[in-house]
Amino acid sequence: MIEDLLPDSVVAVEAFGDDEADQAALHPEEQAVVARAVEKRRREFATVRACARRAMEKLGVPPQPVLPGERGAPRWPEGLLGSMTHCDGYRAAALVCATDLAALGIDAEPHGPLPDGVLRAVALPAERERLATLTARHPAVHWDRLLFCAKESVYKAWFPLTGKWLGFEDADIEIHADPGTTPQGRIRAELLVPGPMTGARRLTHFEGRWTVRHGLVTAAVTVHHP
Repeated sequence: MIEDLLPDSVVAVEAFGDDEADQAALHPEEQAVVARAVEKRRREFATVRACARRAMEKLGVPPQPVLPGERGAPRWPEGLLGSMTHCDGYRAAALVCATDLAALGIDAEPHGPLPDGVLRAVALPAERERLATLTARHPAVHWDRLLFCAKESVYKAWFPLTGKWLGFEDADIEIHADPGTTPQGRIRAELLVPGPMTGARRLTHFEGRWTVRHGLVTAAVTVHHP
């Protein structure tokens, strides 16, 4: 599902459940990270890392531990970059050679409305206006949840490039729906703070794709080299 949103150079592996073998396959360093975590946290931690290691193998890289770094961002093997996501019933990892992309961010969320009050906390006034228009045209999509998902994927692409926090208010996201029966389309995130440099170019926006399938909303953002 997530692979359909990404360039061909990206390898994505996803799982719709947890496997006991994945729990047993955690490296000792990873086990230490979740030693005191609740069972649900340990299972999703193990499964999403199993997805990441399968993606490494597909890229010809020996499977290695994936440990959290600054602000919890995963630390990838030399020469790779990637992103991971997990929610109820779904885990996914996407990896790519660093020579093929400058940054990558993915996110998945249950396809349901955001809890009361969350949209006002995460959305700019202009974003809420656009969501109201999209809701009137396509009421079957929970656009508030999609906006949240898109913002998470933007942040996951932003942080490895900058090492800095990006607030919900720091990017103005436009969501576009493709024609057709499958809910899917494009994302454009206009950065409202100075963007990172890629080569000699300063980024002013991020772009990506989204879809709704299997009771989930997923989004992926990619940043290409100049």
